[in-house]
Amino acid sequence: MAGRKEQNEPSSPTCLMHEFADELLPRPSGAGPDWPAVQAFRKAKRAELLERRRTVDFDDRRRCARALTEHLFSAIDLGAFAVLGFYWPIRGELDLRAIAQRHVEDGGAAALPAVVAKNEPVEFWQWEPGAAMQRGFWNIPVPLERRCTTPSVLIIPLVGYDAAGYRLGYGGGFYDRTLAALSPRPFCIGVGYESAQLETIYPQPHDIPMDAIVTEQGVRHFAR
Repeated sequence: MAGRKEQNEPSSPTCLMHEFADELLPRPSGAGPDWPAVQAFRKAKRAELLERRRTVDFDDRRRCARALTEHLFSAIDLGAFAVLGFYWPIRGELDLRAIAQRHVEDGGAAALPAVVAKNEPVEFWQWEPGAAMQRGFWNIPVPLERRCTTPSVLIIPLVGYDAAGYRLGYGGGFYDRTLAALSPRPFCIGVGYESAQLETIYPQPHDIPMDAIVTEQGVRHFAR
């Protein structure tokens, strides 16, 4: 069983992450495709994968979520982590809220990301099954009560991913910014469809790879 023992949490409960446009990311130096070319590639692949995901019907989406959940629980010991950060599904993402519910039932804590102001840090607010919710930024539900915490493990949705464990997201970059700021870094589990795999996303210096990627087909672990 894979997992990591809980470490002392940072003194600050706030996760320093926010949305920012691709063009505001630092330009990489050195060999490889230039940054504008990588941006164009990612934009095209993102649109392609999102359209493909949009066409997945509800029954198939639910079946994939069940299979992914089984693979995750069989390979990763979430009980080794005190606080699980997860996501509220949008735009055809797999609904994995049952994982957070089970984590709480097993004695752990769960939290959702909440944007408190545009271009300001995002916090993780503690969540329990049946908690009162409100519409947050972009109308994504967040807990009604603001109780900040710091996840020790994160379940992160993927638009796409590559064989080296790098994820393609929506282009905001907030997960990369968060992971770069957090110490110790949470154990990161990318989740998505098997069909979203790419040969490479042409990783750049700001990209942070996942520790594991889970799809409806199985689990890939990455040594860091």
